[in-house]
Amino acid sequence: MQPTPDFKPAVAAKKLLREGRSGALATLIPSSGDPYCSLVNVATAADGAPLLLISRLAVHTKNILADPRVSLMIDERKEGDPLEGARVMLMGTAAATDDPDARRRYLERQPEAQMFAGFADFAFYRMTLKAAHLVAGFGRIVDLKPPDVLTDVADAPELVAAEPEILAHMNDDHADAVRLYATKLLGAKDGAWRCVGCDPEGLELQLDRTALRLPFPQRVRAPGVLRQVLKQMVEQARAA
Repeated sequence: MQPTPDFKPAVAAKKLLREGRSGALATLIPSSGDPYCSLVNVATAADGAPLLLISRLAVHTKNILADPRVSLMIDERKEGDPLEGARVMLMGTAAATDDPDARRRYLERQPEAQMFAGFADFAFYRMTLKAAHLVAGFGRIVDLKPPDVLTDVADAPELVAAEPEILAHMNDDHADAVRLYATKLLGAKDGAWRCVGCDPEGLELQLDRTALRLPFPQRVRAPGVLRQVLKQMVEQARAA
């Protein structure tokens, strides 16, 4: 299916990926090759690659250590018939990572995991995508490639490096703006919304376990430009 003015597959897939906080993880049992499916919490790296925090004691982790091939399905968790909602299935491989940025980004989105993130049997895993399959409603079924789903951050090292400071500044000094973004620009319910992610294409806002993607009107590569874009967006929110 080709993109249309009211349906852009890459945008829909990225939204699902960035807003997902849990998903179904499929791995392969080494002794038989049979598929094994489990429920996991998820987060994303700066480029959108899925991040997991899993224990070596879990069956899915033992499977990954023997065969890194995995599939991860994330759905939008909308009310009503789940088959009427959008979902994206990601195929690729998973490998452990000791990247401190992966740890930070995961715990920003899954703060309750802080209590066991340091346990010896737990480790962070990053998924390398091979392909994706998007189902976004009747007749909206599309196969996607990794560049369609991931966010190119090669031209935005300054923004990526500054993300921790950006999040702290937004949550500590501009909590009212974050709240306006969620309620006025995204139509979310009122609450203590927090900014938990920033990349060249948008912000991730979160309230409890509900996450929302706020896309930028233009690609942002540096903190200076980001300040101007955020200012414009808060003025838009106040006008709304």
